[in-house]
Amino acid sequence: MSQKKENSRRKFIRNSALAGGAFFIVPRHVLGRGFVAPSDKLLVAGVGVGGKGAGDISMFAKSGNAEIAFLCDVDDRPGAKARQKYPKAKFYQDWRELLEKESKNFDAVSVSTPDHTHAIVAFHAMQLKKHVYVQKPLTHDIWESHMLGEAAKRYKVVTQMGDQGSSNDGVRDLKEWYEAGLIGEIESVHCWTNRPVWPQGLAWPDKKPPVPQELNWDLWLGTAPKRDYEDNVVPFNWRGWWDYGTGALGDMACHIVGPVFKVLGLGFPTEVTCSTSTIYTGNFKQGYYPDSPPVSTAAHFKYKGKNGKDIKLHWMDGGIQPERPEELGPNDIMGSHDDRGNGVIFVGTKGKMMCGVYGLNPTLLPASKMQGLNVAKKYARVPGGAEGHYKQWVDACIAGYEKGHKMVDSPFIGYAVPLTESILMGNLAIRSFNYKDAEGKFPGRGITLKWDGDNMKVTNFDAANQYVKRTYREGWPELKF
Repeated sequence: MSQKKENSRRKFIRNSALAGGAFFIVPRHVLGRGFVAPSDKLLVAGVGVGGKGAGDISMFAKSGNAEIAFLCDVDDRPGAKARQKYPKAKFYQDWRELLEKESKNFDAVSVSTPDHTHAIVAFHAMQLKKHVYVQKPLTHDIWESHMLGEAAKRYKVVTQMGDQGSSNDGVRDLKEWYEAGLIGEIESVHCWTNRPVWPQGLAWPDKKPPVPQELNWDLWLGTAPKRDYEDNVVPFNWRGWWDYGTGALGDMACHIVGPVFKVLGLGFPTEVTCSTSTIYTGNFKQGYYPDSPPVSTAAHFKYKGKNGKDIKLHWMDGGIQPERPEELGPNDIMGSHDDRGNGVIFVGTKGKMMCGVYGLNPTLLPASKMQGLNVAKKYARVPGGAEGHYKQWVDACIAGYEKGHKMVDSPFIGYAVPLTESILMGNLAIRSFNYKDAEGKFPGRGITLKWDGDNMKVTNFDAANQYVKRTYREGWPELKF
């Protein structure tokens, strides 16, 4: 069995490399499989079909222009549910086998796996000229994000990140208000979230419970280092471990900082500083451990605005929030109206504006400025808002790259890549803050990390650069052109 897996792995790597260099499309009508023409239906392969993945493929199917043709999951518990819902779809447990055997039989891939396997699945699908929809954050590492951006340029496929809130009307309202000069030049932005809502700041348990028979734990680990199974990681709490997730910042910033990128057209940060919770006393079991993100963090980014002036972006998580604006009344809700735990405040030279997560509930501050507000709508709205985000990608894929890559809201090039790299730069700062050297000291604390975005490198604290790119576990194909 072990030799069989090794031979399969080598074959996959060889075939993927060949596909990147020489690829031709066989029209589906000549395959003898009864498929409809590409212009009629988008055939989607879903990799990761539980949780958010189940919701994603459901929305693609709901668009009316897509068929869920293949399912793939390392866990047969969500896999069984998906097979019941999509009985015509063929099921695979290993995405490598799916791509190798079925690449001629589908058009696009939806990737909704834990963060540490986003890039490897998407990259190899793109090498096969498959359009890709990848859940946020786009990747686990900065280097991976860069590679997906390069792959999008090289293979010319339609790409979309799964930050569906970027298609909401509120994001466009905010952008139009700003461009109409209602709050002047934006000098700073404050973003916050109540996440994590999963355990963080923990040591990896020393217990060794049995692996559920439905779960292929080795495949689930994928590119990550080998570890014994732990009960509280799958299917949700992996977000609180650095090997698999990206913490609260990685989980929520695409939904919260994303509208800021849309409004201001930001690129890569020039520098970042941070601080984190560090409490650990006596028998108190939650604090800082190197395997798990801290319970709460604050990160401060600096960007160059289009006018050449610096823009500061402040991030807080773990329930910490910025100071309330004076323009808010004592009982006015700050940020999101649903859970009051997430939000954004734009501070301009002439005023302020605020929104919740996904750019929802946008408002000028004070709210009295909203009375009689009439600003021209410069930007087309996405029919259905967040729900339309999925149909937008399906229709763009059917239209083909030349037309379709301009139809999506969260393409890798120009948006998802710089946004993801910014977010992961924050995580790089957080990990550097808690980096302990051989003398037991924390040299990454109390400093500003200077970032060279073109070369993906911190220029003034070399220890931070170990977090730019991780080494994949042996046996898993690297991202190579």
